[in-house]
Amino acid sequence: MRPSSSPSDGLLGGLSGAPDVDAELGDPALLRAMLDAEAALARAAADAGVVPPAAADAIAAQCHAERYDAVALGRAADAAGNPVVPLVRELTAAVPEPARPWVHAGATSQDVLDTALTLVAVRASGPLLRHLDGAVDAAAHLADTHRDTVMVARTLGQQAAPTTFGLKAAGWLTGLVDARDRLRRAAAAQPAQLGGAVGTLAAFGPAGPQVAERFAARLGLPATALPWHTRRQPRLDLAAACGGLLAATGKVALDVGLLAQTEIGEVAEGGTGRGGSSAMPHKRNPVDSILVTAATRRGPGLVATLFAAAVHEHERAAGAWHAEWEPLLDLLHSAGGAAARCARMLAGLRVQPERMRENLDATGGLVLAEAVAARLAPAVGRDAAHDLVARAAAAPSFRAGLLADPGIRAHLSEAAVDEALDPHRWLGSAGWFVDRALAAAREAGG
Repeated sequence: MRPSSSPSDGLLGGLSGAPDVDAELGDPALLRAMLDAEAALARAAADAGVVPPAAADAIAAQCHAERYDAVALGRAADAAGNPVVPLVRELTAAVPEPARPWVHAGATSQDVLDTALTLVAVRASGPLLRHLDGAVDAAAHLADTHRDTVMVARTLGQQAAPTTFGLKAAGWLTGLVDARDRLRRAAAAQPAQLGGAVGTLAAFGPAGPQVAERFAARLGLPATALPWHTRRQPRLDLAAACGGLLAATGKVALDVGLLAQTEIGEVAEGGTGRGGSSAMPHKRNPVDSILVTAATRRGPGLVATLFAAAVHEHERAAGAWHAEWEPLLDLLHSAGGAAARCARMLAGLRVQPERMRENLDATGGLVLAEAVAARLAPAVGRDAAHDLVARAAAAPSFRAGLLADPGIRAHLSEAAVDEALDPHRWLGSAGWFVDRALAAAREAGG
């Protein structure tokens, strides 16, 4: 089991999570969720007439996490293979004797732990989505503010052609909005679990389906057509959504880290006192970019573990189910930290338009070679235009090479060459794409 403290505690935990998300992921939160499931089970069975109402009241009265020791329960879990068994034993001892036969009645350990993990995931998704909202808002602000700020686009690690920082930020925005929408859907669809020993709810007799429906309703969770003990699609959807979130935030972090390199210097992370080095007084490292990137590197392994554990044998799995628990919590922990740091990184990002223009002009107009060839192609053909411009690009000065080539000057005037070398004239639909991204984000609730 995970440590009894929050995942954000300790020397390293605070570097990967977010305190408000982690508050819903630690052992106290999981214990509370397990007890919420036990209380809802007793109440639901009473609703269906299977458990005496007085017994349900007595059981629910003891379902308070502060009455139990999560560390002791974790140690005792080794004997049974899960923490539900020792918890049920302690809960049974805590209730009045007439109510004891009804504790955990009709359920199995997987019902309680699956439902508890659902509750934990849903509760953690609240602050996690709020951090994503912050990242979306910050990306939208950057896209809007810098809609027409020209910079050089880079492909395969090389300068390519003009673009705008607004379009780059709009790409971040769209990825974050998509990730947020997928996580919203996946979290909202995480269901309650109640199937009993083998998925038949036999212990409840004909009232089984009613108990299952009331159980889900009391917890505010979706019910399923039948128990999903060995059908793990809800968990896979959540894992995939978290993995997508890490990819979306990781894309932002990677771009920011590259743009913040000393030789590039087009952006810098904000935040007083952040980014210092233990050895080099001058350093201001892009800390949020680094930590989001670290979370992104961990994510695929956690997602892969949950997918690898999704194939369960017969009616209940021996090991595959158990393999899900900690990777699921770790994945939510990493996603929460990445979302929070991405929001902070984007909100404080310092953009340097002058440096962007300097880098765009650094090659003397070579990044506009495509634009010149496009102007020349109607007269000489695409291939010939490409070859003529490539020859001019080999000259010490690209502009001079263009103006000195008779094959080019026969069709393009000096004014036409200068127009082709104006990056603002080779932005295509960049502004339109930014506007559409902003409109889509507003429509999605961003």
